[in-house]
Amino acid sequence: MKILVRGTNWVGDAVMTIPALRELRRIFPDAEISLAAKPWADALFCDADFLDEIITINKTKPKFRSIFHQADAIRETGFDLAVLLPNSFESALTTILSRVPRRIGYNKDLRGLLLTDPIAVPEWKDRRHEVFYYLNLVSEAERRVLGADSVRHALPDISLPISEQRRKAARKILAENGIMEGDAPVVALGIGSTNSRAKRWPAKYFAELGDLLQEYGASVYLAGSPDDRDVAVEVLAFAQSKPFDLVGKTDVGEAAAVLAETDLLISNDMGLAHIAPAVGTNTTVIFGPTNPETTRPFSDNALVVREPVECSPCMLRDCPIDHRCMTRILPERIFAHARETLSQTTE
Repeated sequence: MKILVRGTNWVGDAVMTIPALRELRRIFPDAEISLAAKPWADALFCDADFLDEIITINKTKPKFRSIFHQADAIRETGFDLAVLLPNSFESALTTILSRVPRRIGYNKDLRGLLLTDPIAVPEWKDRRHEVFYYLNLVSEAERRVLGADSVRHALPDISLPISEQRRKAARKILAENGIMEGDAPVVALGIGSTNSRAKRWPAKYFAELGDLLQEYGASVYLAGSPDDRDVAVEVLAFAQSKPFDLVGKTDVGEAAAVLAETDLLISNDMGLAHIAPAVGTNTTVIFGPTNPETTRPFSDNALVVREPVECSPCMLRDCPIDHRCMTRILPERIFAHARETLSQTTE
């Protein structure tokens, strides 16, 4: 059997699909499983033993031309089953145009008629973590295709493997940037958030936290994508002791490997906050407008810090008032958590 999995569009969401992908591999051990996703997915999942192939989706304009181009490429492979993790109409349209005979996905965005197996959105969708939303889809695939029911009882495994070769390359990146020197603990600061300004802890606070960490003896670097460049400039301007700057200098796969060689990530609610605990790194993530019950990093390695205010979680991309859910979380509070984590790591 050849199975096509349509991947999610954001890095954090992609990490939250890992338990579902692992279960899909378990219930279809002999199938050829391909993940169709954005270009960064190839670097992120290159060591994943639960996938056989990554099909890169390069979206172009106009949109419909892109859909037909994707459909042509997928049709040539001859898939038997498609599992659509995103809720988009586009993903369903692409697979029906690709002539995949069986198409399983959630019945959202008016796409029910395009699916052979439209799955009702579970009533607990906004109360349980997103990993269970994706797992539920694989559970339905198991029930409908195999007539079995084991996924429902599975323990989610979010871990993402990083090969020793990639770790070695990551250590080289850190060393070349002066970050790994002596026995100093290495701390990354995930300063941005591409899809929401409201999720960003103030740049001044990150700068003050970086100063405190360097006084403590840590080697501190800024992490993020090229889209976070403007925030990095702000943090560096505020900082008394300049942290090292890796923002925009690594792709997603390299960032995952570098984080695997990092002692602690302190981050906004962003993709890196999901990658780090998945590769085994201690993570402190600062939550404000988003709901940690459904979208926190799904790992015992991750600590969520938030300030309960009357308007949070609002899920807004820009705060219409004073951003109190984030500004009330002071650098000293995060530093106290960091110091405790680093002391336990050293021990």
